[in-house]
Amino acid sequence: MSRFARPAADEYAEYYGGYVAKVDADDIIHHLKYQGQAVLYLLRTLSEEQGDFRYAPDKWSVKELIGHLIDTERIFVWRALWFARGGGDALPGMEPDDWAAVSNAGRRTMPELWREQHVARTDNLYLLKSLDDEAVSRSGIASGGRMTVRAVPWIIAGHEQHHLHILKECYGIGV
Repeated sequence: MSRFARPAADEYAEYYGGYVAKVDADDIIHHLKYQGQAVLYLLRTLSEEQGDFRYAPDKWSVKELIGHLIDTERIFVWRALWFARGGGDALPGMEPDDWAAVSNAGRRTMPELWREQHVARTDNLYLLKSLDDEAVSRSGIASGGRMTVRAVPWIIAGHEQHHLHILKECYGIGV
């Protein structure tokens, strides 16, 4: 069995089950690599005007949504690293709207954001690939729920897929 085999439902909080269920992959690391490349390709086609678009006044701009994807992936990978290395205390959650409000993503350029997304995904893949079977099986508490390291890449992929669907359905961006 692959060390990053699809996690069982008891390896993550119920809230994340919808994200994990969205991922149709046998090899999650391979899936993340190609998902990241597809997102990079998509983001490189967007103009500054498209990046500033909001489909409603109280919704994030495309740039803010990209910033959210970058921040969230970093948080999940930090959790994986913390648990893999045997970190002790429970890790806090994050409130996405609070983070987006101070992220500065809306004032950045599209090339800055797509480059950062690409570098973050690439760096995160190197970390995930470096983990051995023992590290991947470790777990901890984040946002009040148990999470294994194994579950993290599945949650990242499903979370990104969720937001790609929103980009397509609400912003008219994507394939």
